Amino acid sequence: MPTTLVATFTLFTLLLGMGTAMTPAEVVTATVAYRHGDVELEGFLAYDNAREGRRPAVLVVHEWWGLNDFAREQARRLAALGYVALAVDMYGKGVLAETPDKARALATAITSDQALWRGRIQAAVAVVKQDARVDPARVAAIGFCFGGTTVLQLAAAGEDVAAVVSFHGSLPPFSAADARRTKARLLILHGAADTLIPDAQVNSFVDSLRAGQIDWQLVYYAGAKHGFMNRAADDLKMEGVGYDATAARRAWAHMRAFLDEVFNGAPESVKPKPTE
Repeated sequence: MPTTLVATFTLFTLLLGMGTAMTPAEVVTATVAYRHGDVELEGFLAYDNAREGRRPAVLVVHEWWGLNDFAREQARRLAALGYVALAVDMYGKGVLAETPDKARALATAITSDQALWRGRIQAAVAVVKQDARVDPARVAAIGFCFGGTTVLQLAAAGEDVAAVVSFHGSLPPFSAADARRTKARLLILHGAADTLIPDAQVNSFVDSLRAGQIDWQLVYYAGAKHGFMNRAADDLKMEGVGYDATAARRAWAHMRAFLDEVFNGAPESVKPKPTE
């Protein structure tokens, strides 16, 4: 963990009237102020207030647009499943992109500096592990597009997280050193019609995982394009980008089953039978 990382954890509760909200499903949300170096960040926390005791946490890493409503909604969905969910901020408090060009610039400023990239997401891991509701030994991260690539970087950095899930992320190969460091199990959910990520790049990525003896799974969704999880993807009218309701439903179900296995063990139906 970078020595310059300073994380402060601030929750604004409903009783204080600072923006916390409760839904009929008992999901509470709050803002979380923290820092990475000199950069002020603000995440979005969601959890089920009716549950007691420590529970697994899942970080949500936004698309290249920044921490927006889509990322917040995924955190709420995870909280409804019983996780403590933190939608992280990779850009800085209040920083959002409204155009693809701006989004590309923001994402490139992060991805062009690997130490910064990995340190920024590691800052969020440190924050969520401080939460009294969280079992720090049971933390995972999911991400979408830019966020999907970011959670793979988190794994490659050797961060002590149980699992990462990449939804339609770009898939740069792991180096041999990355593979040796990786502790997390990987689930990669990818659109078979994603022309933004060439097949050759996917194959190179998979080869690097094989060579590194990493615990990984890759699921393709027929006809699904880049950004298939987000309904707003169609609004971009970009070649190879689009929402796919079937793929989105299946991918969420695959993620749920994967996290359940990681945190609770394989169900009896899929556990290997003992030999005679």
